[in-house]
Amino acid sequence: MIKSLIVGALVIIACLSRGQVGGGSAGYSQQSAKAKAARIEQAKRELTKDELPPSATSSFVDASVLMNVKADEYVVMFGISHEGVTLDECNAKMIATIKAFTADLKPLGIGGNQMFVDFVTQSKIYLYEPQGNILQEKLVGFMLNKNISIHYKGASLLERITLAAAKSQIYDLVKVDYIVKDLEGVQNRLMQEASRIIKTKRLRYEKMLGIKLGGPSQVYAERASTHFPTQMYDSYTAQESEQVLSYPERQQYTVKSARKGKTIFFNALDSDGFDAVINPIIVEPVVQFTLYLKVKIGK
Repeated sequence: MIKSLIVGALVIIACLSRGQVGGGSAGYSQQSAKAKAARIEQAKRELTKDELPPSATSSFVDASVLMNVKADEYVVMFGISHEGVTLDECNAKMIATIKAFTADLKPLGIGGNQMFVDFVTQSKIYLYEPQGNILQEKLVGFMLNKNISIHYKGASLLERITLAAAKSQIYDLVKVDYIVKDLEGVQNRLMQEASRIIKTKRLRYEKMLGIKLGGPSQVYAERASTHFPTQMYDSYTAQESEQVLSYPERQQYTVKSARKGKTIFFNALDSDGFDAVINPIIVEPVVQFTLYLKVKIGK
């Protein structure tokens, strides 16, 4: 009977979560990070009026290259917060937490100048206390916030560092920075590949289209970008929900929604829009370097 009353009183419409692409859980993905990076790459290829060829006897040949690079080293940051009635109490808790955490890091080979504690904020805590018909705000304690940054090598260490942090009741992982040390080597590799592509395209145009691209060559645009893993995560919630429309009879019910888990995943740039991808196979988060090179040929 309860079921009949609900059906009679409410109009329920099935509502699917919209997805950008089909196939498994990706069908529920609401792309944001990857789409933003793709827009940045596309903007490089859009020339302003001043960048257009100055004459009818010149032409452009361009190349766009993507390079996936594994990080050499990492820096992870954790946030630590403690409350207390006095500042001394806050500080004692903070010292004990950091001491226990750093002790658990030593077996991982992490210590000394590989760690840095950053004093972030020290603030007062106020609460309202009833005094007759008045709620009076009073100082009841203090809050101390610090960040601890940890430099480590080897991606597999992060899980062990996180477990050590949890042992000391540190749960706020703020961010992970990915460090690529040989930036000059990366830039040289991108330029070599872009130059090769432009030379190949020039020969292809002459052969396939029966045209001659002669005259001096000039670099007209060189635009590089770096996309770090922290910028390239997207999320989705895989669910099928129902929408309850509001009617007068609806007021007798309280709708309690179920908790829906969110999946977060590394959604890197792929080969779309690029002439070449160096190190195309990705099995872990990588730093993505791009180069757009445009050359003017002719006068």
